[in-house]
Amino acid sequence: MIRPALERGAWVLCDRFVDSSRAYQGGGGGITDADIMMLHAFGSQGLLPDRTFLLTVSAGEAARRLAVRDAAGADRMGSKPSDYQARLAARFAEMAAAEPERWRRIDADAPADRVSAAIMAELSEWLA
Repeated sequence: MIRPALERGAWVLCDRFVDSSRAYQGGGGGITDADIMMLHAFGSQGLLPDRTFLLTVSAGEAARRLAVRDAAGADRMGSKPSDYQARLAARFAEMAAAEPERWRRIDADAPADRVSAAIMAELSEWLA
């Protein structure tokens, strides 16, 4: 679905793509980045986003939001221990630092309207 949409000039927004696999299965699960990217090269011909947003939150804010969102304990990933969450955050930060031309960090501790405005500002070169 992604490639045909891009070929016709459409924008494609994904909330998960290969970078999530690199963090969750790599940083959190121990699979090597090389193995994940090899599978991605086969399955998606290595397609990468033009822009990736890393929405960062403090550990305290993340815990607060998880407690509200997952009060019933149904979120398998969100209910993992804090050391797992720290490994994910570190892996996402590592990827963002390695590709600063593609990644943009957004302070998501801010209210939703400010987070949205920051994202839109980072897209302004394509919206003009």
